[in-house]
Amino acid sequence: MTVFEELTRRGLVAQMTHPEKIADLLDHEKVTFYIGFDATADSLHVGHFLQLVVMGHLQRAGHQPIALLGTGTTMVGDPTGKTDMRKMLTPEEINHNAECFKRQMERFLDFSNDRALMLRNGDWLLKLNYIDFLREVGVHFSVNQMLTAECFKTRLERGLSFIEFNYMLMQSYDFLRLHQERNCRMQLGGNDQWANILGGIELTRKVTGDEVYGMTFTLLTTKEGKKMGKTENGAVWLDPEKTSAYEFFQYWRNVADDDVVRCLKLLTYLPIEEIEAMESWEGSQLNRAKEMLAYELTKMVHGKENADKALEAAKAVFGAGSHSDHMPSTTLTAEDFTDGSIGVLDLLVKCGLTPSKGEARRLIQQGGISIDDQKISDVAAMVAQQAFEKGYLIVKKGKKVYHKVLI
Repeated sequence: MTVFEELTRRGLVAQMTHPEKIADLLDHEKVTFYIGFDATADSLHVGHFLQLVVMGHLQRAGHQPIALLGTGTTMVGDPTGKTDMRKMLTPEEINHNAECFKRQMERFLDFSNDRALMLRNGDWLLKLNYIDFLREVGVHFSVNQMLTAECFKTRLERGLSFIEFNYMLMQSYDFLRLHQERNCRMQLGGNDQWANILGGIELTRKVTGDEVYGMTFTLLTTKEGKKMGKTENGAVWLDPEKTSAYEFFQYWRNVADDDVVRCLKLLTYLPIEEIEAMESWEGSQLNRAKEMLAYELTKMVHGKENADKALEAAKAVFGAGSHSDHMPSTTLTAEDFTDGSIGVLDLLVKCGLTPSKGEARRLIQQGGISIDDQKISDVAAMVAQQAFEKGYLIVKKGKKVYHKVLI
C-alpha cells in the first residue's frame, strides 16, 4: 500500500489542489513539504498532534517534513476560526513557546541528518521592509478575492483588524520562501487553512512560474462535527504539566463509541487492516478498542512507562474500583480545614475538579459528585478529617472522572 493510499484509507485527506499529481509525487518521488505551527501557547495540543501524525506517515515514506515555527506570523495572529482578535504576545513569549514546541516535536519526528527540518519564519518575516513587501507580495493579492475566504467572511460581522488581514500574505510568503530556498513543493494543514494554502500556491506560481501543491487533512471532530480535544478545564495538551498522562489517557478512554475507530485511524500508526476489523465491534469490544486508543496515544505522547501506569490506574478504577497510586491527586494540609472539616464545595475547587464554587454547587445539585462511592446531595456538606482514616478519599465527578484526595 502506498503512502497516499494509507492517508486516504485512514480518512486523513480532506482537500487537494491537484489530486492525481499529489498522489504521483507522494508515491514516486521524495518531496519536501511543510506545516506551520503558530506559537500561541507554551505547549502543543491534540489538534497539533494530528498534524504531527500526518508528518510522521510521510516521513516514514521517505519525504522530508519542515516544521515551521511561526515566530513571525504569531506576531500578527491568524483570524481563522476566531470570533475575536487573538491576544497579542510579546517576542519573548513567542520565542519561549517556540522552544516548548521544538522539544515536544522532537518526540514525534526524526530531525537527524536533515530527515526533517525545524525552521522559524521570524528569521525572514521580521526582517522584511514593509514597502518592499507590499510591492513584491501584496501586489499579487486581490482584496475582493480575499474577502470571499471563510477565515475573513466570518470575522467581517464582528470586525476584522488590518493587522489580521495581513496574515494570509505572510503565510503565503512563507511558502514562496521555502520553495525558493528549500525546494518545498507542498504545504499541508488542517482543512481550516485551505484559503491560506491556496494563497501561497498562487503567490509562488505568479512569482516563480512553478507549480506547487496543497493538501489539507481532516479536522479532529466527533461524528456530530464537534471539535475534539477540549475538556471542561480547557484544551488537552501534550505537556504533562498541563494535562497529566493519566488525564490524557482518560480523555481518549472516554471517547464516544461512534468516534473510537475513527480516532484510531486518524491518530495511531496501528495497521489500518487491524483497525478496519474493529468497525463491526460492539459492547465490551468497543471498550477494548477505547483502551487500545488511549494506550497507544499516551505511549506516543508520554512514553511507554507513563502509558503503562495510566492503564493500570484506569483498570483499577473501571475494574474493581480499587485505589491506584497513579490516579491524579491533591494533598490537603491543616490550613485547608476549619474546626477539623472542609466544605465539599471548597474541596472540589481545591482539587481542580470545578473552577468555582458555583459550578461545584451545580454539579452536586445534579447528582454528579460522589465521595468514596457515597453520592453527595447537600451543597453544605462538610468532609471531616476523620473521613481520611485510610489516608485518602476518592472523589468521583460524573461517571468517568476520579480524583484521589490525601491528607
